[in-house]
Amino acid sequence: MTKSLSVAGEVDSYCTKCRMDLNHRIVSMKGTKPHQVMCLTCNTQHLFRAPGGAATAKTPRAAGTRASRPPSAAQAKLEQARADRELTWQKAIAGRAMGDFTPYKMSGIFEEGQLVNHKKFGDGIVVRIVDANKLEVLFQDESRTLAHSQAS
Repeated sequence: MTKSLSVAGEVDSYCTKCRMDLNHRIVSMKGTKPHQVMCLTCNTQHLFRAPGGAATAKTPRAAGTRASRPPSAAQAKLEQARADRELTWQKAIAGRAMGDFTPYKMSGIFEEGQLVNHKKFGDGIVVRIVDANKLEVLFQDESRTLAHSQAS
């Protein structure tokens, strides 16, 4: 028996952020099919994608198009840089207590190597002081430039 799908119901979908088949909440429907879903793991909202890596494209790609090519050297280099960055982040954060993290505020003054907790981006480490009012913080997904030493 197939369960009927409806808004606020749950369905398995491929998560574009987690890059895995996960349980999602249905946000909107198109006819009898889910249209937009929200991942129950990362809370990202995106279009429904059938689980199992099934493509949702309406027309198949022609042979020789970009999607059928193997990854280029530049893409492989970017993937390696991303993996290296995440490993650096994991080493900096591993085994640290919550008390070791300073809540991020624009008015705060931070130093290189200091652990910070940002409300949106999560735990990070200050990797560089850009100038008197900017710093670079490495978070799990990427490095971001944030303001600091700003008057309240």
